[in-house]
Amino acid sequence: MREYIPKKIESKWQAKWQEDGAFEPLADKTLPKKYILSMFPYPSGRIHMGHVRNYTIGDAIARHFRTQGYNVLHPIGWDSFGMPAENAAIKHHTHPKKWTYENIAYMQGELNALGLSFSKNREFATSDPLYTKHEQELFTQMYKKGLVYKKDAVLNWCEECQTVLANEQVEEGCCWRCNNLVTQKQMPGYYFKITAYAKELLEDLKPLKDGWPSQVLTMQENWIGQSEGLSFEFKLSEESREKLGRNFNGYEVFTTRPDTLYGVTYSALAPEHPIVKYMLEKKLLDDKTHEAIKNMQRLSNIDKQSAKKEGFALGIDVLHPLTGEVVPVWVANFVLIEYGGGAVMAVPAHDERDFEFAHQYSLPIRQSITPMDGEYNPNEAMCEYGIMVDSGVFTGLESIEGKDKIISHFEEQKLGKIVINYKLRDWGISRQRYWGAPIPIVHCKTCGSVAENRLPVTLPEDVEITGEGNPLVAHPTWKYTTCPKCGEAALRETDTMDTFVQSSWYFLRFTCPPALQEKVAFDKEWAAYWMSVDQYIGGIEHAILHLLYARFFTKVLRDLGYTSHNEPFENLLTQGMVLKDGSKMSKSKGNTVDPDEIVAKYGADTARLFILFAAPPQKELEWNDSAVEGAYKYIRRLV
Repeated sequence: MREYIPKKIESKWQAKWQEDGAFEPLADKTLPKKYILSMFPYPSGRIHMGHVRNYTIGDAIARHFRTQGYNVLHPIGWDSFGMPAENAAIKHHTHPKKWTYENIAYMQGELNALGLSFSKNREFATSDPLYTKHEQELFTQMYKKGLVYKKDAVLNWCEECQTVLANEQVEEGCCWRCNNLVTQKQMPGYYFKITAYAKELLEDLKPLKDGWPSQVLTMQENWIGQSEGLSFEFKLSEESREKLGRNFNGYEVFTTRPDTLYGVTYSALAPEHPIVKYMLEKKLLDDKTHEAIKNMQRLSNIDKQSAKKEGFALGIDVLHPLTGEVVPVWVANFVLIEYGGGAVMAVPAHDERDFEFAHQYSLPIRQSITPMDGEYNPNEAMCEYGIMVDSGVFTGLESIEGKDKIISHFEEQKLGKIVINYKLRDWGISRQRYWGAPIPIVHCKTCGSVAENRLPVTLPEDVEITGEGNPLVAHPTWKYTTCPKCGEAALRETDTMDTFVQSSWYFLRFTCPPALQEKVAFDKEWAAYWMSVDQYIGGIEHAILHLLYARFFTKVLRDLGYTSHNEPFENLLTQGMVLKDGSKMSKSKGNTVDPDEIVAKYGADTARLFILFAAPPQKELEWNDSAVEGAYKYIRRLV
C-alpha cells in the first residue's frame, strides 16, 4: 500500500482545478442546468463544523450533477456587512472594513483547503462597493414604485447594538445578535412594503410543498398570519362623543368570530389608541389612571404579552351594532395598536384572554354559544364552535353558518364588511450603524426626500467606531451633499440598510457572468436560464427572516422587470446541527472541533467523508472522533 499524505495529494489537485477553471459554469444556455447554492457565510474569522457540513453537502450535490452532464452553477460569497464587524472594531481598535476583509481572506484559504468545487469568478462580498451600487439602484427603483416609505414608529431598540431591530429579529424579548434585552423607542425609519405581497407570499407556499420542509412552510404561513373576519364600527354613545369634544364618532374593530357578537360585554383599546391619547392629552382621567396608562405605553409589545393583564375603565361607552346596548370601553395592556386598529370587542364567555380580564375586574360574562355536545361550563371560556344562543334572529345557527349570516347582514345594512387581515408587518430596514449599505436618499429643503442617482453612495473610511451612536451622523463632511434634483445644499440619509437586504437578492447576483458584473446587478437572460435555485441548503433558523425576505425580493424584482421568476428556491434542504457530547458546539461549552486541525491531521477528504456518512443531511450529526479515524483508514485503503 502506498503512503497516503493527504496534504500533498489534495494540494496538487486543488491547484489543478484552479488552473483549469474546473468548476466555472459554462456560457452555454443550451445545456441543461443545475444551480446549487449553500447559504453564504458571515466572515466571522474562522469556519466552524456547521459551515463544513453545509458546504460539503452542497459540494456533493454539485459534483454529482456535473457527472450527469449538467451545466452547474455552484457559487460562494460573503455576507459581510453587520454589527459583529463594528463590535470587533471597538474590541481590537481596528476598522470594520479591515477586520472584515482580513477574515474573508483567511476563510477563503480554509474553504480552499476543503477542496470545495465553488466557482471563483462569481465570488463577491456584499460590502464590495460594486454590490452596494447595484443594491442601491434596486432600492431607488423600489422607492420610485412606492414600495419604500418613511414613517415614525415605536420600534424595537437594542441598546447594546445601538440599532433598530425588525420584529423577526427579536427572539424571546432579546436581540437575535447579542441576546440583550430589547426596549421600545419611537424613531423615524424606512420600510419595505412587504405587506403588499402578503397574499401572494402566502398563496405561493403551496407550490413549494414538494420541495420545502413542511416545518418551514408552516412557520412562514404562521408568520404571514392570514385571518378572515368582520370589520365594523363601534359608534360612541352621544354622551361619550360629547365628553371627547365631538372629535370622535367611534372606532373600527375586527373579529374572526362574528358568531360571538351577542356575547360582547365590554370593548378594550390599546394604550396607544388615538382616543386614549386624546384623553391623556386633555387630562380627562384621574391622575392614578393617567400615570398607569403612561406606564403601559412604555412597555414593548413583547412585555405586554407576558405581563399580567391590566386595564382601566375610560368612562366612555359604545353602542352594540346589533342590539343597541351600551358597552363600556376600557384600556387594556393586552391590546396591541398594530393589530386590528388597536381596538377589540371583548367576549369573555368565548375567549380566554377576555375571560381572564373580565374575572379580574368583575365584568359581565354572557354566553352566546353552546357546545354541540355536552354542557356549557360557566367557569371557563368556551372557545370552540358550537350553536348560537341568545343571539336574536341568529339563535339556533351553527357557528360557521352564523358567521356567514352575520357578515352578510352587516354588509347588507352597511354596518361593516368582510376583511382579510395579516399578522405580517412592513419590513423596517433602517439601522443606526456604520457598517452597512447607506440608504441612497438625500434630504433637500426644496425637493424633500429624493432618491440618489449618483451611485454608489459609499461609506467614509475616516471614522472611529466607539459604540456610541451612528458614526455617519457625527462625521464632519460625509452627510453634506447637494440635491440630485435641484443642485441645492442637502443632507444624506445617515441610516444604513438592514443586512438582510443584502442576502435577499445575492442568489440573483451569482447568475451574472463576470463580463456583465460592472454593468448590471444581474442579466435578465442569464437569470432566466439559471433561476430558480435548484437546491438551496442552510439552517432552519432562517425559515422566517432570510427565506421570507428573499421570496419578497424575488417577487418585487419580477414586478420591476428584472426577472421572470416568482420564487427563488425550488428545493430547500435544512441541514441538521453538528453536536458534540450531545450539545451544539460552542466555545463557551468547550466542545468545539476546529476544522483546520481536522484537515491538517486527516485531510479534507476524511472530513467530508465523515460529514456525509455520519448522519442523514436533515438530521443532527453527533461528532465522533473514532468515526473520523475510521473514515481516514477507509481512504488509506483506496490509495
